[in-house]
Parts: sequence; structure tokens; C-alpha cells
Amino acid sequence: MKSDAVQPVSYHIPVLLKESVDALQVKSNGFYIDATFGGGGHSREILSRLGDGGHLFAFDRDSDAIGNVAVLEGENGGPLLTLVHNNFRFVKNFMEYNGCNGVDGILADLGVSSHQFDVGERGFSFRYDAPLDMRMNTLAHTDASMVVNEYDQKDLEYIFGTYGEVDSPGRVAAAVVKARGKKRIGTTADLAAAVKGFYNPLNEHKFLAKLFQALRIEVNQEMRSLEMFLEGALESLKHGGIISVITYHSLEDRMVKNFLKCGNVAGEQKKDFYGKVESPFILLTRKPVVPCEEEISFNTRSRSAKLRVAQKI
Repeated sequence: MKSDAVQPVSYHIPVLLKESVDALQVKSNGFYIDATFGGGGHSREILSRLGDGGHLFAFDRDSDAIGNVAVLEGENGGPLLTLVHNNFRFVKNFMEYNGCNGVDGILADLGVSSHQFDVGERGFSFRYDAPLDMRMNTLAHTDASMVVNEYDQKDLEYIFGTYGEVDSPGRVAAAVVKARGKKRIGTTADLAAAVKGFYNPLNEHKFLAKLFQALRIEVNQEMRSLEMFLEGALESLKHGGIISVITYHSLEDRMVKNFLKCGNVAGEQKKDFYGKVESPFILLTRKPVVPCEEEISFNTRSRSAKLRVAQKI
């Protein structure tokens, strides 16, 4: 599928912008949720399609992202936009509290923003020697340094193996525990040094990417947040409402695929009397939509993105 030219946003380049927003079939007077505001790229596109009576609720837990609301002010935001500084796992709670009985569409881009990767002191990337942080909500208690220095070896093995799909997670966890016994692992460079020798130097980038992904998922409780978001999104959608979700790695994509197909993240199928699988959704994408070569060449971070879309029935 060919994508229209992507409009760059300094904080983050929106992925599958046209495809994901087109999928919502935006009504000018509809109510919508952008569950992952980030740089505001997807929100801007939704807002450009809203008119009188329409409204967009945008969520983000990162204080840096919340600052981007100024980008939309004076364009087509204003009274059409409500920005919510909170985790998207609380979508249902917020909408119920504010008396919204259902929205026409929900969009979520589950990727880490370019800003979070590119600001070294946030500790998301091994490209920088920086404090091990990785908190999307900078006010949260647990950071990556606490995980690697205070979790027991068995827990680290589970995190590395399950969330990062790291080879020999037990040995890697043991190496981390051994290194922290000598001195606290406080920086990204400390962590990289602790696991040196457990990967082929030619595969260093891939190995460290998996390791850092695993820690990021644990620090931010991403899998639990995603499950709560999906359950809340289902209840927040009107009948006929559409959900459009962009994933970036196999763990979250499997959860989204299962939920849209079966109504639960485990993929447990419930069948009616005639053996037909019961689901609260109709799939609008039998196969995930992926970025075209043009978009990937413009934004290499989009290369692993997958868009899945479904309609509530």
C-alpha cells in the first residue's frame, strides 16, 4: 500500500499516518481517542477531519509529549481537543468519569517516540552513555536501574527471555547479577559492559536492542497496560466504532491480533452453538497493513510497524 508523504514532526514522525487515520473513517461530528499522543502527528490528522460537534481526546503519560499540545494550538485544535496526561490503560475510566457514553474511533501507535530514543538522558537507547531510566512517565517510581540492580536473578531471566526474547536469558541474567555485585549498574554503558561476551560483536545492535526492549517493557508495565487499554477501548467504543492499532514487536502484535480476533489477549476462542467463533469485533484488516518502501526509507523506525483495524459489533 502506498502512503502519502509523511509530514515530519520534530518530536516524532508519525508512522502509517494516512493508513491508520483513514481506517477510522472519521466523521466530522464524531468523537475520537488518540491513545498515544506523542508528537501530535496522528492527532493533527484526526483534528483536520473534524468539524463542529466533533471532539478528540488525546492521552499520553510522558510530560515531554504533553508539551506538544502547543503544536496544535492555533492550527485546528482548540475546543476540539482534550489532552489527558495519563496512561492509556485508564481510557475507560476517564471517558466514564467525563460522561462520554461511547466514541466513534480509537487510534493507538504503540511505538516508543523518536524523542524518547533520541534524548540520551531518558536512558531508552544504548547509543548514549546515560543513566538507566527508561520511564515513559518520569514521575514513576521504578526505573531501569532499579530493575537490573534490585530484581532477583530469576525475575531478570524471565524479563529478558519473555519481553526481549534474548538468547540464553539465564546466563545473561547471571552476568548482570555478577556485575552488580561488584558495583551498581547505573548507566546504559554499565549494562552493555555487564553483558559483553554474550553476543557476537557483529550482532551487538540486535542483542542490545532486545535487552533494552525487555527492560523498557518491564519498567513501564507495557504488556499489562496494553491489555487494560484494549479492554477499556472495547467498552469505550460505540457499536460500529473502529479501533486502529499500530504495533512494533511480536509480543504486542500477538496481543492485539488475539484481542481483535477473539476478544481477549490470550486468543481463547469462544464458539456459538454452530461452532462460529464469537468476537466483539469484525476484522477490517485480514492481514496487517505495513509501511511502504517509501515510508521506510524516510523513517527507518517504521520498518517493523504493523497496523490492525477492527470494528465493534
